[in-house]
Amino acid sequence: MYNDFMNQIPINTISSPTVILDLIYSLKVKDVMYKNLTTATMHTTLREIQRLMKENQITGVPIVQGKRLVGLVSMDDIMQALDKGYIEEPCKKYMSRNITILEDDMPISFAINYFDKFSYHRFPVIDKEKELVGMITSRDITATLLVEINKEIEALEKANELNISRDSVQIVGEVKSHTIIRLDFEKAGYASTQVKKKLKKANIPNNIIRRAAIASYELEMNIVVHSNGGELITIFTPERLTLIAQDKGPGIKDIEKALTPGWSTATDWIRSLGFGAGMGLPNVKNVSDDFSIKSNEKGTRVECSINLIPNKGDK
Repeated sequence: MYNDFMNQIPINTISSPTVILDLIYSLKVKDVMYKNLTTATMHTTLREIQRLMKENQITGVPIVQGKRLVGLVSMDDIMQALDKGYIEEPCKKYMSRNITILEDDMPISFAINYFDKFSYHRFPVIDKEKELVGMITSRDITATLLVEINKEIEALEKANELNISRDSVQIVGEVKSHTIIRLDFEKAGYASTQVKKKLKKANIPNNIIRRAAIASYELEMNIVVHSNGGELITIFTPERLTLIAQDKGPGIKDIEKALTPGWSTATDWIRSLGFGAGMGLPNVKNVSDDFSIKSNEKGTRVECSINLIPNKGDK
């Protein structure tokens, strides 16, 4: 669950509008980050970095060796250097080396978790080769979301102008299997995005789409970050969506605990990514009409279903 983000866009996996959830789950860090970086080397003086900050109106400068990130100098570092009288010295001795980073192919949900968890104003972004490729701030995320939301609104307005109606559209029966690879953040969220697209095209009510979005995304990301890989099978009928998440292990030792909100066996690294809060499976169970789970050392199978025909009073 995400808290109010920068007091501009309320982002919450339960109550946020479907369009915002779609963007959170589909956009990657590389779609949001800025790439025109101002950098320095370990031999650059703190005075010179102060000048770079002033000229470029920034409050942090990444320190690189070649294309590799080796440190970061913040405005706080500059203020301390001025106060203690070492502003003319090279930054090597005073730069921050313990840096929290993001990878460019991570979903922006990771970045939102980072800003919610840490007090930093920006995060460096690296690629698969561990080279510095960008920086991301909270403003970058909110600005991109606003632009993409405006695009969605324009598309809806054009559809209305053309009198496009989908009231009579129904779900066509379909079974698909999506291969989910362990720690493959580049494709993370793809399967759940396809689920939402199909439901939206069939004019399924937003509250049902939201539940399907939560269930499919949580199941997909559980396979990505907690297992050795697997598949997410989506079964559509005119009345029902069934999701089957099957992974290749290592299995869940205590299923009862795994379904308890807040319980988690996630590693420190997984927790640093914003996962491991112990809400994944409880969230899936809460939004499903039917739910079952089986697990052993060879793998875990979660099956859930969501009724697509709304009850009376649903919108």
